[in-house]
This record gives sequence, structure tokens and C-alpha cells, in this order.
Amino acid sequence: MAIKDLVIKILDHVGEVGISSAEGVGRLGVFAIRTFSTLVTHGVNIKRVFFQMNYIGVNSFWVVVLTGSTIGAVLALHAHDALHRFGTDQFIGPLVYISMTREFGAVLGGIMVTARAGSAMTAELGTMRITEQIDALRTLSLDVYRYLIVPRVLATTIILPFLSLFCAMSGIAAGYGMAVYILKVNPETYMDFIRRMVVIEDIIQGVIKAAIFGFLCSIISCYMGFTTFGGAKGVGRATIQSVVYSCVTIFVANYILSTLLKFILYPR
Repeated sequence: MAIKDLVIKILDHVGEVGISSAEGVGRLGVFAIRTFSTLVTHGVNIKRVFFQMNYIGVNSFWVVVLTGSTIGAVLALHAHDALHRFGTDQFIGPLVYISMTREFGAVLGGIMVTARAGSAMTAELGTMRITEQIDALRTLSLDVYRYLIVPRVLATTIILPFLSLFCAMSGIAAGYGMAVYILKVNPETYMDFIRRMVVIEDIIQGVIKAAIFGFLCSIISCYMGFTTFGGAKGVGRATIQSVVYSCVTIFVANYILSTLLKFILYPR
């Protein structure tokens, strides 16, 4: 009987977690639909969008560039260690280029923006929620979705593809420097094989991913902040959850998008 009771408790717990997760995803979906419908029906404040683009994108530029540069250099280093054994050093360039444009530019850009700007969105909206500033805005007959949510989501969705391109370019440049000046790979061969093997679809895939990642991380961050409760402790909890949920969502979405875009952009 003890084993049976234990199994029942485990199943009950799993069921409760599953139901709670499904309810959370459903509420997030309703929040996203409400945001989109507000954008379509009420338009957007362009000034607030540009303000958020500056705050989210411009202020994250150097963090993204530094991250991309280090990853590109490490990619070139490890690629050289593996490919040099088979006498195929010429493929280091395409490997770094494709990795940065297809994957790391969008993923690393999304994670850095989530860590820096997404957490700030959640903390700011969460503080407004617990101090009743959002309720005050509603009292003034302001559409809080149009005023607070839409500019942040739209700005992140627009600016993250540009950040991902800068991340990819800095990684490619750092990979070139590592391969040519430190590992002594022939620079003409390095660039020639990049021109031969890469296609514009590699960049398109990264841009599409980045736009979707921008929407996902911003809508999750805004939702967690907008629904904060429990005072200052609740703001801290919501901020941590928003970063974790956004990063996990980016990783899962990256796998799904990579699989889909492979058959859409590379049908052969």
C-alpha cells in the first residue's frame, strides 16, 4: 500500500504541474493575442517604440558584439583543432560563418537581450504593478497594453534581427582573426571557401529566428512583469522566472525553427 500511495502522490503532483503549466501557457497566449489585437486596432506610439529600440537595442550593442566575438574566436580555434587532423583547414571559414549566421547570432543575441533588457522589462512592469501605477493608468483611461506592452514587444521584435547580424559579423571577424593571425591559415583560402559554400539563405534563417526570438522573449518578459504579485519579493521572483522561461523558450524554438527552415530554405 505504501508503494501504491507513493505512486499516486507522484502522479498527482505530475498532473498538478501539467495543469498549472497548461494554464500558464494559455494565459500567456491570451496576453499575446490581446497585445497583437491592440497593435492592430489602436496602432502604436512611434516615439515610445523608438525609445524602447534605443534602450533595448543600442544599449545592448556592445554586449552582443563582445559575446559574438568570443564565440567566433573559440569556434575557429576548435574547428582548426578538428579539421587540421584531416588536412581540411580551408573549411574553417565556412564552418564559422554558417554557425554564426544560422545559429549563434540569433541565439546569443536573444539570450543577451533577455538577460539585459528582458529582465529590466519584467522588473519595471512588476514594480508598476505592485505600486498600483498600472491601475492608476487605467483610472486615467489609458490603454495599458498600447502604452506599456506593445512598444516593448514591437521594439524587441524589430531590433533583435539587427543585433543578431552584428553578433554574427563580429563572430565571423573574430574567427578570421583567430584563424589567419594566430593559427596561420591562408587568408585567401579562408575567404575563397566562404564565398564558394555559403548562401544568402544562411543569413535569412538567422534573421527570421532572431525576429521570432525577440517576440517570444519580450512577450514572456512583459507578461511576467504585468502579472507580478507579492510585493518586492514577487518582483524578484518574476524577474528570475522571466529570464529562465525566455532562455528555455529560445532554445526550444531554435530547435523547431532550425528543423522547419531546413526544409523550407534548403529543400534539396
